[in-house]
Amino acid sequence: MSTSHPARPAQWDHPSHPPQWRRLDPRTLLVHCGWMAAPLGSLALTALATGGRISARGWITLAVIAASFAVVTMLGLIRWARTEFRVSLNGGADAAGHTAMRPDPAGGAASTGNAPTRDAPTSNASTRNAPTRNASTPNAPTLDIRSGLFNRRLRSIPLHRIRTVDLTASPLHRLLGVTVLRAGTAGSGESGGALSLDALAVPEAARLRAELLARAGSAAADGDPVLARIDWRWLRYAPLTFWIVGGVFAAAGSAYRVLDGIGIEPWKLGIVRQAFAEFGTSALWVTVPVALLAVLALGSAGALGLYVENWWNYRLEWTDGHTLQVRRGLFTTRSVAIERARLRGVLLREPLLLRAGGGALVRAVAGGLGNREENRKRSGLLPPAPRAEALRVAAGTLGVPFPGTGAGTGTGAGAGTGTGTGTGKGHPHPHPPTTTTTSTPALLTPHPRAALRRRRVRGMLFVVLPGTALLAGLGVALTPVLLQCAGVFAVVATPLVLWLARDAYRSLGHGLEGGFLVARSGTFSRDTLVLQRSAIAAWTFTDSPFTRRSGLVTVTAAVAAGEDGYRIRDLAAGEAAGFAAAAGPGILAEFLVPAGESPAAPVDSRQFPGSSGRTQQGRHRSDKSPAT
Repeated sequence: MSTSHPARPAQWDHPSHPPQWRRLDPRTLLVHCGWMAAPLGSLALTALATGGRISARGWITLAVIAASFAVVTMLGLIRWARTEFRVSLNGGADAAGHTAMRPDPAGGAASTGNAPTRDAPTSNASTRNAPTRNASTPNAPTLDIRSGLFNRRLRSIPLHRIRTVDLTASPLHRLLGVTVLRAGTAGSGESGGALSLDALAVPEAARLRAELLARAGSAAADGDPVLARIDWRWLRYAPLTFWIVGGVFAAAGSAYRVLDGIGIEPWKLGIVRQAFAEFGTSALWVTVPVALLAVLALGSAGALGLYVENWWNYRLEWTDGHTLQVRRGLFTTRSVAIERARLRGVLLREPLLLRAGGGALVRAVAGGLGNREENRKRSGLLPPAPRAEALRVAAGTLGVPFPGTGAGTGTGAGAGTGTGTGTGKGHPHPHPPTTTTTSTPALLTPHPRAALRRRRVRGMLFVVLPGTALLAGLGVALTPVLLQCAGVFAVVATPLVLWLARDAYRSLGHGLEGGFLVARSGTFSRDTLVLQRSAIAAWTFTDSPFTRRSGLVTVTAAVAAGEDGYRIRDLAAGEAAGFAAAAGPGILAEFLVPAGESPAAPVDSRQFPGSSGRTQQGRHRSDKSPAT
């Protein structure tokens, strides 16, 4: 199956002509005025509720909106006129003599301020005397954006550092025919290393993304590169989430705030007062189940709507041998491209209700997806779907069978080894094999029984005991009926907490398979992490007085991708350092001392068996390893 992939721009082969600065689409001004929808809508609802009579407060609001519109429009016009971008082929130094930018230590965008003119060299001494961006590639192509009225700012990202290119269009953007382009780097997290252009015409954004992705060489995908498409039979998994209840109350709270903001008291509305009156006069054994069913019905309808809006026209594919692309969305469309070199693993997530229904979802563990909130929005590879489909997609993304299943991978560009067959940094081979791969299933190592006792004790102390005590106290103070409720709560909650504790304990497991670390934990959301061992940058060992008494320790693998750190909870303290040393060879080597040898510095009294089978000690400072 043939697929389109970014073509190398012709001007890259003829760099004699300096790149031209380009501007955002003029429709950007209309996008920035979208904030007026909320206040104007509130004003319209107020006029409708009062029969067209607008109070003095409403006229003041209208005047404030008009003044704000004038200010925002002027600021937007200035911003549009003073924001330019280009793809520079010579490291940010065009024919007019721009100096090279100093790189961001975090690996994100380089920037400088106070550039006096558009094409004149900057007068900033620290920037003028700064070294080139990269000693090995002083004239590496960059994405440059300059903006600002009084303080001119020039930001640059070397194209070889760009890890993801995201095109996002809200309903307003789609109505105007524009989109937002966001280029993320390995260091674009809280440091703000990403560059965004809001907004570009859709064809222009597509061409620019092709230019940015062309640096990867655009190897064609072999076989069928499509890993998954939307299957509307998966809609049955949409309501299997706790948001079918919480979402209803969240929507009710939002509606209350909107009505209260426009001067309408919801509790005084006739329909609301009548509903509460009928609820109080009817038999509770009838009204309570009916109310719960109504909440579940509303929540299910909302979950179905969100599923359709988020995953409409969903498609997951390898656009070439180096880029994984996810496209989805009905009203707000999103297209996320993830570079293979920054794809560090996958996360198979199985929330409790979804797991009971035989479903799961898949997320990518990749660098350059932004901070934690942005990463959660952009890392989704598969919506709630059958677990077998989730395992297949995860295997196709990893390029190897999903650990513990022994199933083969799909074909296409995603079918590589990913276990060290490429460079020393764990990057997959540039031309991965397309044949089905087999592997021995990974048997996850169970955790000590002390972890089960800890979960039982925590459930009793933090759920059963406080709830029972609260109801009993209210019963003594108010009515004896609550004393009976306290007893019922204790009888019902105790076995439920014990069952959840046992389920959480059964979910615990860790292991190594090939070039991957596998860790599983959780009960309300059982997560199975498959992480490239070469991506682990540091280890953190954490314990408390209670876990030390139980002989347990929590190990956190620090990774420059995804959530930045992934925990393996409640390992046996005698095995934690040995497992970490085996999972990330070399990281803890200098902090482990074979038994019988005198350490160079004071060490913790706990003994850890090393990967060689001999007892080793980890040099600890407080409760954390200096390896971090």
